[in-house]
Amino acid sequence: MDKSDKIIVGISIGDLNGIGVEVILKTFQDNRMLDFCTPLIFASTKTISYHKKALNLEIPIHGITSLSQIQHTKINVLNIWKEDVSITLGEASKESGDYAAKSLGIAVDYLKNKKIDVLLTAPINKETIQSEDFNFPGHTEYLEDKLEGESLMILMTDNLKIGLITGHIPISKVAETITPSLIKEKVATLHTSLIEDFGINKPKIAVLALNPHCGDKGVIGKEDDEIIKPTIEEIKASGKLVFGPYAADGFFGSETYRQFDGVLATYHDQGLAPFKALSFGKGVNYTAGLSEIRTSPDHGTGFDIAGKNSANPSSFKEALFTAIHVFKTRKEYKELSKNPLQIK
Repeated sequence: MDKSDKIIVGISIGDLNGIGVEVILKTFQDNRMLDFCTPLIFASTKTISYHKKALNLEIPIHGITSLSQIQHTKINVLNIWKEDVSITLGEASKESGDYAAKSLGIAVDYLKNKKIDVLLTAPINKETIQSEDFNFPGHTEYLEDKLEGESLMILMTDNLKIGLITGHIPISKVAETITPSLIKEKVATLHTSLIEDFGINKPKIAVLALNPHCGDKGVIGKEDDEIIKPTIEEIKASGKLVFGPYAADGFFGSETYRQFDGVLATYHDQGLAPFKALSFGKGVNYTAGLSEIRTSPDHGTGFDIAGKNSANPSSFKEALFTAIHVFKTRKEYKELSKNPLQIK
């Protein structure tokens, strides 16, 4: 099959001692997955074969040493290292973190140079991956540094998309970090993503309050009345359908989120705790706002179940579908924008 017919999905391996390889292999165990995309795993056939044997999975892979050898009807593994790597399933190690970083770094280079169409990242261990080359709290910050644009972490399913105003920062820093300019930036990124990446013409966005009960008129904090609410009113005056701030507990408890196309939480756990309670195992982590497309599953390395053949690939599979959907929607949006209907 010609490359032009297939989306090449680059896949970074994640932590070698976790469940990344398992969910990757299980995702492509169904041959029908190869009908609409071509997987390219950045690792080594030795590493993949080790996991296959440990998990007793009989899934054929196609090892290559250059992109010219890719086959569009197979699971391709680009050999980016030849040496044997010590794999201790279920244990965090510096070596497994270093190889996770190597896989990610080369995959991102391929993404930047348009050698792959989208990037799907398996989970990393945020401690063992740290080095001089990777000095970031997570994937999102690393990708923002390497690609063009202002990133926005979005956790999503078909009916719930939650973006974060602040990401991987200590809770003690959240209030001082939230400024009118930051709120405007994140609303703009989410608004653009909903239009260009998901095909929603006039997206409705909700912004959550920082304090319990929206601060109860200053009794439990003034940030909502003095910073968030006036900023929302200013954004709304520009024509965007942005509403809030909403008290987070009632917003999810009453299913108010169903009335909106996107939600902005003020900090990490305010958005991720309800999201994972509602959608864990089916959710996708999407990095919006960047020049290239990256998704990942909504779970971590799963050291506690690594090597036991019990990892559920559902979230990884959804991340794959999301990456392909966003790629097609972005392409369609660019074509429509390039050739607008002439109004006479």
